[in-house]
Amino acid sequence: MKALIINCTLKRSPHFSNTGAMAEKAARQLKEQDIETEIIRLNDFNVLTGNTSDEGDGDEWPQILEKIKACQIFIIATPIWMGHLASTSQKVIERLDAVFRDEDLMDKNTGQYMPYNKVGGCLITGNEDGAHSCAAQVLWSLQEVGFTIPPNVNAYWVGLAGGEKDYVEAGGERYLYTNKSLRYMTANLAFFAKLLAANPITTNLNDAAKKAEAESNNEEA
Repeated sequence: MKALIINCTLKRSPHFSNTGAMAEKAARQLKEQDIETEIIRLNDFNVLTGNTSDEGDGDEWPQILEKIKACQIFIIATPIWMGHLASTSQKVIERLDAVFRDEDLMDKNTGQYMPYNKVGGCLITGNEDGAHSCAAQVLWSLQEVGFTIPPNVNAYWVGLAGGEKDYVEAGGERYLYTNKSLRYMTANLAFFAKLLAANPITTNLNDAAKKAEAESNNEEA
């Protein structure tokens, strides 16, 4: 059982990342659940903007896509900037949009998208508010492309309004609510990943689409 965490910090290695520190803590907890976890920084790869599986011209997204294919648990870890998701996080979401068009990312028999039978979650850090909005955007986007979203699979830490200190500097690693939500998240992700591995989703999207077409007038609303 494998987990992949994409750290969407705006910083590049080897610079310290508060979002990365939270991701490392999640990885340690997943290890307790016998989940092998890899953490990568998006900014350490040359990932081009776009919404296909490979944008060419040195695009390194295909390397990351292979890691997503191989995992059962997928976590986007993002900082908050100006009250919104980091642009790096949005780039990951936009590149995953390829599952709707790339036949190599679909099961030919059922039409299920590549993320089917994988679970998704998110980690968020910031020094002001915006965590709930960011979690809503990430988790909605992940379910849209086919990930299963178990209950309580977002964990976050935000500091005081106008504060200068972030997760580690402000002692967020010792903050009860954040630690509790992180424990909920890693336990539920591991549980549902194992549940789906033993009981994969059988929905045939191809059949469902045919039935929908038969009962529709095929006119755009």
